[in-house]
Amino acid sequence: MPLSGTDRFTRTTVFTPRLHALLRDHRGEDVFRLDADTMGVAGPELTDRILAARPATEHERPTFKPLHGRSISRTEASGVMRAIGRDVRAALRAPVPGGVDLTGVWPHVGHVYLRDLILGADPYRLRILMDRTLELTPKLTWTVIAAGAALPGRPRPGAPVTAIAGLTADAANYSDRRYAMGLYRRAAAPVCFTVSTLVASAYWLGAPFDDDTPNEHILYEAMRLLPPSWNILRNASPEYPALDARIGAGDDVLLLPLLSHRDPALWDDPDTFRPERWATLDPDGHAGYLPFGHASERCWGRHMVMPLAEMLLDVLRADGVTVDARQTTAKVPLAGLLGVDKVRLVRRARRVRQA
Repeated sequence: MPLSGTDRFTRTTVFTPRLHALLRDHRGEDVFRLDADTMGVAGPELTDRILAARPATEHERPTFKPLHGRSISRTEASGVMRAIGRDVRAALRAPVPGGVDLTGVWPHVGHVYLRDLILGADPYRLRILMDRTLELTPKLTWTVIAAGAALPGRPRPGAPVTAIAGLTADAANYSDRRYAMGLYRRAAAPVCFTVSTLVASAYWLGAPFDDDTPNEHILYEAMRLLPPSWNILRNASPEYPALDARIGAGDDVLLLPLLSHRDPALWDDPDTFRPERWATLDPDGHAGYLPFGHASERCWGRHMVMPLAEMLLDVLRADGVTVDARQTTAKVPLAGLLGVDKVRLVRRARRVRQA
């Protein structure tokens, strides 16, 4: 059975056994062996040296690793991120729809809302690629992509679709359409997945929030306790044994913000949700804090995730939304994107003034 930890709001966050074992056995350690050919690294100084030693290879980049055997150049990846960035900025400029109901089970509710907000102009064959169930198996994802690429009636150049969908309209043949649709999923889905998961985690960890607590402090603290990118993989490379003799020539390295974000040597009261700490801390300079990767190679999605998450928090906080008091436990599954699953958000009951 997975073990758990209880926060100050008497909500219990239950980590899957593997994650719990990492926190229980290795928090505070710089380097440790995970298995026969993988070393775990959580010490901030060694983490910095490893990530600065060389750029990530194409197979180590989470979003832009080879797609269906086809390499994605950094120039192409940059163009894709610019496209989805334009779509996010357009969505943020639009007025927030009135009467929107964001209560329900998160992160699903938030994901659907963001999908429709950012990509609502796109045809169904593209929007279906945002479905979270496609995360179950790559085979299912590619079956849906292959079917969509083969169907008639696809978007044409100049069609009134999002910028990221326009990349599929420019595809000249079936193979290129399938590739472009894969890029659509790779670039757009993580934005909605990450933001909705981050907001769900923030609410689970800290709601109800003090009125004077800035959204960015809430999000920085949520990413500290439940970093969406909780590990960073680097494949075996000759640079790493030269940095630390405990790393063998054939060892892959798994860097673990999950651990450094809760290291008691780096944080006061490390297991407690305290957004006020960020009034005096620098999220870009605090040792061991890597919510968007290392300074040498920051996540390109950072400037989409934070504004979208702050916008969602604005809407939820203005609507008096909080965690359902009847829910006392939430699970953190073992997945590439870390966060709580199935958090029920409800509106707070309004107090009736006495005459």
